Amino acid sequence: MEFEIAVLPGDGIGPEVVAEGVKVLEAVGRRFGHKFRFRWLDIGGAAIDKFGTPLPEETLERCLEASAVLLGAVGGPKWDDPRAPVRPEDGLLRLRKSLEVFANLRPVRIFPQLLDITPLRPERARGVDLVVVRELVGGLYFGKPKRRWRTKSGRRAVDTLRYSEEEIARILRVGFEIARRRRKKLTLVDKANVLETSRLWREIAMELASEYSDVELDCQYVDACAMRLLQRPAEFDVIVTENMFGDILTDEAAMLCGSIGMAPSASLSEIPAPGKPIRGLYEPVHGSAPRHAGKGTANPIGTILSCALLLRYSLGLEEEAKAVERAVEEALRRGLRTPDIAAPGGEKVSTSEMGAEIASLVASV
Repeated sequence: MEFEIAVLPGDGIGPEVVAEGVKVLEAVGRRFGHKFRFRWLDIGGAAIDKFGTPLPEETLERCLEASAVLLGAVGGPKWDDPRAPVRPEDGLLRLRKSLEVFANLRPVRIFPQLLDITPLRPERARGVDLVVVRELVGGLYFGKPKRRWRTKSGRRAVDTLRYSEEEIARILRVGFEIARRRRKKLTLVDKANVLETSRLWREIAMELASEYSDVELDCQYVDACAMRLLQRPAEFDVIVTENMFGDILTDEAAMLCGSIGMAPSASLSEIPAPGKPIRGLYEPVHGSAPRHAGKGTANPIGTILSCALLLRYSLGLEEEAKAVERAVEEALRRGLRTPDIAAPGGEKVSTSEMGAEIASLVASV
């Protein structure tokens, strides 16, 4: 089979980790007989420097034509001036909107080989394997009105939290469908004791639960969920939540792995169904991490696991996705560690060495 992948390295460590993801996809192609055509494109601060815009039209057009989009990261101190007319993040937001990716999936799995570096005690961290499904294109980040102004008594600002039944139902269906293929437990995270939007989320979740009678529905307030992610994280299976709550909880959950460098993500444009390819945007959770750029110290595993999600959801290649995930686990079992996951005084490998080892293991695991 032949696929076109739009590759957007971006800023900071983005180019380094994306190179390793491409290396692993090429190994998948050799083992399973697929051909991947990679289109390297500009986004973020790198695009601003070259074209004056964080998302050039060619980049957007190629992404819309591609089977999937693999992104590194955007942003950095160079482009952080709040007075700047354009920012790297503007390009990412426009790309998400143009691709119509409304569902952000962030799997969180603690590998047994890394129990010693998780911030939790091993007995609490053991067995953690969950997915956070975050609504990505609504809520406070996109609601109108959104503005700042001055009054005689001082400065003021307003953001609007708004959700429609359609937006809520489609993201909940993503969660229910994923839970159906896992351990059949869905946790809705909201703030229904305070917010009208959260009450609507909970009401719609309870209505949809009758269509998914094989999935257990649990509802938790966001503050309680944040606490329980540290107390009893292994109890969670699939978590569904709105945009801002998801933004915060996913970073907390990612750190359960011991390093945010281990965390992948997928942003999907449709409700997933077995064997049905979906347009998607795939990126590691860690961001541009500019202080690590160019040093070979970045962990490429978040990007490589994002490539496994790309294979699974956008290309419909489940066995290939599992091969990548097995290769990552085997590399960790063999003791390979980038600096962020290495024990004090332990041996460390570089970004490219970790990627090369995982790519070689794809052929044999």
